[in-house]
Amino acid sequence: MKFTINNNLRLLTCPLLLAGAVCCSSGNDGDTPAPGPGPDPSPVTGDVLAYVTSADGNRLFTEEGLDYSKVSMSPYRVTIDPSTTYQTVDGFGPAITGATCYNLLQMSQADRTAILRKCFDPETGAGFSFIRVHIGGSDFSMDEYTCCDREGIEFFAIPAVEKDGIFPVLKEILEINPEIKIMGSPWSCPKWMKGTVADPSKPYDSWTGGRLNPAYYDDYAEYFVQWVTEMEENGFPIYAITMQNEPLNKGNSMSLYMPWEDQLAFVKKLGPAFRKAGIDTKILCYDHNYNYDNVAGQQNYPLNIYADADAAQWVDGSAWHNYGGSVSELDNIRAAAPDKTIYFTEASIGTWNYNFESCVIDDFESIFLGTLSRYGKGVLLWNLMLDDKGAPNRPGGCTTCYGAIEISSSDYKTLKYNSHYYDLAQCAKVIRPGAVRIGASGYTASGLTYLAFRNPDGSKAFVALNRSAGEQTVAVYENADRSFKYTIPAKSIASFRWGAGAEN
Repeated sequence: MKFTINNNLRLLTCPLLLAGAVCCSSGNDGDTPAPGPGPDPSPVTGDVLAYVTSADGNRLFTEEGLDYSKVSMSPYRVTIDPSTTYQTVDGFGPAITGATCYNLLQMSQADRTAILRKCFDPETGAGFSFIRVHIGGSDFSMDEYTCCDREGIEFFAIPAVEKDGIFPVLKEILEINPEIKIMGSPWSCPKWMKGTVADPSKPYDSWTGGRLNPAYYDDYAEYFVQWVTEMEENGFPIYAITMQNEPLNKGNSMSLYMPWEDQLAFVKKLGPAFRKAGIDTKILCYDHNYNYDNVAGQQNYPLNIYADADAAQWVDGSAWHNYGGSVSELDNIRAAAPDKTIYFTEASIGTWNYNFESCVIDDFESIFLGTLSRYGKGVLLWNLMLDDKGAPNRPGGCTTCYGAIEISSSDYKTLKYNSHYYDLAQCAKVIRPGAVRIGASGYTASGLTYLAFRNPDGSKAFVALNRSAGEQTVAVYENADRSFKYTIPAKSIASFRWGAGAEN
């Protein structure tokens, strides 16, 4: 089956001027902004959709159309096995923070719609399919606040700063892609619910740190119920929540210390509250770094919750960040709790680590392939859009972070696409929500990593990373009639989709 690619994705393939050759843990960006969108490209035809991003910037989400070819005897053959199945994938996407929305709302309506379509439209854009929002404020909101800052849960209301500054963007995203999944995470409970870390019953009047007072567990459970309810009444279905962003981080501008003992006790209130309200939103625990063992008393954080049957019944799985430790920790979580889901929910780039060449490759390997190969169901990264100053941001939060997309604060029009945009696009475009990871085996080579998926429409997806300094050829074999060969450039990501329903 041949098809035609006729979309605007190639508008984003402008080369970047790259500088530096250091690992993603150090370096500076040195890129100049990519030019803005140009005229629509000519259609590309073929049996297979192919997308390639190279670390040197020569290919940036570049599309190609490939024809099927005979590869049964190829020494580079990778066999796709749809009969071997693993996890179902929910999707990929960025965080839609108050800061992201502020920048988007400074754009003209036409420009904002264009960039949101490039990100979220599954047919003419990259097809981002999953987003994360903050419940109340965060270090990238426009203020410090929660949805109930007056003492008494009866005063719950999503504030105007979100209804005016976030809801319009969410509505436009859902108009573009109604199937978007939304995950919510709080950075802090209301201050009147906080106590000190040492004694949660002792009042603690600060956005930074503190601990949830057990006397307010019922009220805080109701807080989540009302947040989900009000969001859905406004047209924003909430797929999942985490109980606390970075529960072991006491020092963020908005934060709450929530050790595993607290999450275990709290979910016994939250789960029944959701059930009573008829809410089927998934509840995830943890939502922090791989290296929780470095925090005294927090060894086996999610596993301690799973070990309590009364708590575990309400917890769908765990959420993870990569600011410490290794993705290999997910092997331990999966082995100990194979019935619980795994999500990657936050990673940042910024002045402390950014170099396009290393970040685009390293993050794709560790975050995307690393999570997906360990039964992860989705990958969420941090801000979709910040300006060229890393703003807006909150005092005491990250002032050196980059968005997946950077917008010029001088005109709110000129855009630059950073590594996280391309990493998300390379997966989201070919791996659709509801895809099942399937078997892929055969040819191996140093620096070559790959995974395969079956989409709900029957099409297949194959994502491959070549991190070696030389090109690598793969011959993808589904059957005698659906096979193709491709040579992946050095230090490049290549994604493919073919078969039933693959037409755009």
